[in-house]
Amino acid sequence: MSPHETADFQASFRNCVNRLTEHPERALTEMYDMTAQRLVRFAITVTGNQPDAEDALQGAFSRIAFRPRLLAKAIAPWPYLIRSVRNEALRIIQKRKGTGLEFAERGSGEESVESQIVHEETADTVRRMLKTLPKNQYEVVILKHWEELTFAEIAEALELSQNTVASRYRYAMEKLQRCLEPLFR
Repeated sequence: MSPHETADFQASFRNCVNRLTEHPERALTEMYDMTAQRLVRFAITVTGNQPDAEDALQGAFSRIAFRPRLLAKAIAPWPYLIRSVRNEALRIIQKRKGTGLEFAERGSGEESVESQIVHEETADTVRRMLKTLPKNQYEVVILKHWEELTFAEIAEALELSQNTVASRYRYAMEKLQRCLEPLFR
């Protein structure tokens, strides 16, 4: 996402949040349409699978539908929503004791066959390396790179200090760099 797209997303999301108390059904529907894909992608990092991630999203939105003022009054509503989805995902894991981690792959349709194969092999290698990270580091990396959150926003979403988030990110990046070095020699 470009800085412009991020700013547009933030403004649109804030607009939905501001309308939550006046027109909750309409605001929640727009918010869901705007965030569902991103939130499911994140929830997969917690649950390890798409169906549980979608259940976590539904659970979080159900809770917000019953109490929209909680999100409307949040100081940082986007991290609050991410935290809500994460909490739901953790509840699901607790109930099902699921394991395994996957995340959505991105690709370009205009690459040559050779470059697509190299891209897929590299993506597979990175995916495998990400899976070797401790779950708490993996979450931070996903939120930082896929959701483009700041350390402050990640700290808010995960209910941690910014220093803890930064440390987890640094340790994850160091480990990934050591593991991926042989690919680029």
